[in-house]
Formats: sequence, structure tokens, C-alpha cells
Amino acid sequence: MKHAKHEHINPSTPPATEPEVPAVVPPANLPPEEIENLKTKAAKADENWNLYLRAVADLENYKKRAARERQEALRYANESLITKLIPVLDNFEMAQAAAQTSAGDSVQSLQAGVAMILQQFKGALAEAGLEDVNAAGKPFDPNLHEAVSQQETSDVAEGQVTQQLRKGYKLRERLLRPATVVVAKKPAANP
Repeated sequence: MKHAKHEHINPSTPPATEPEVPAVVPPANLPPEEIENLKTKAAKADENWNLYLRAVADLENYKKRAARERQEALRYANESLITKLIPVLDNFEMAQAAAQTSAGDSVQSLQAGVAMILQQFKGALAEAGLEDVNAAGKPFDPNLHEAVSQQETSDVAEGQVTQQLRKGYKLRERLLRPATVVVAKKPAANP
């Protein structure tokens, strides 16, 4: 019987090496058109790299500018509203000065002046988007009204607002403050 020849692997022998990568062919061995083609591609690669760097820089500048503009917009968000309210403030100050120096006959003119200022103030707020939530005589709506008590009555339907204690306000479609109301309920039956 023939014995099979076993190869013994010696751990000290280095493993088979990876195949060598062929060396780059020196440019001298390339045809002149290929050299020109490579130069063109290298120039295009440099141009694209510069465009990339410029685009990255532009993006970073845009991000910084947008963040600055956002901070400034938040800081001065109420500028338009406050500009509209300054004349109202001026008129209130003039009314206060007139009230301190006025004689008894000018009470009516002071009342008229304050009424005009109130209208001016309401107009400025309405222009900014403020709307009244008027609940008087309307059905109770928990989305717009806050009931603080109930009143037994047979004059109006149950669930109807009988009295508005404080106006509510919306800024366009968003509720800022619900109207505080008293809601009707059926009177208790007498035994």
C-alpha cells in the first residue's frame, strides 16, 4: 500500500503573497493623444473640485445668513404691531395729560377722546389679526368658551350662553383666550 504524501505546513513560512499590482505605465510609453486626454481629465477634475469647494462654502454662508435672518426676524417679529400701537400710546398720554389739567366742563370731550383712542386701538389689533370671540346668546362651545357657572333659567335653551363675563380673543384662527361665560341649564323641578 502506498502512503499518501502529506504536506506539512510550517507556520513560520509566510503565506502566499497577494498578486502584485502592475506598475503604472510611465507616461513616456503612452501615446500623445492619451496623455492629452489624461491632462484634460485632470484639469476637469480640478475644476470640479474647485466648484465643489465653492458650493460647500456657499452652502455654509447661506446657513449662517439664514440663521442670522431667523434670529433677527424673531427679535423684531412684533415690530409691525408695535409701530401701529405707538400712535395709540401717544393719544393715551395726551388724554392723560388733558385729564389732569382739565376743568369740569371738559369731561365729555375727554370721554369722546378716550372713545376715539379705544377705536384706534381696536383697529390696530384687528389689522394685526385679532378677532373677538363674542359668546353672548350663542350655544356653548367648549372650543371657544370657558364656562365658570351655570344659571337655572327657562328663558333660553339649555346649553345656551346667558352671560359673557369676559370676551375671548383669537389671532386669526388660533384661540388666544376663551370667552368666560355663564351657561343656561334647566330649572330644577319643584316637588
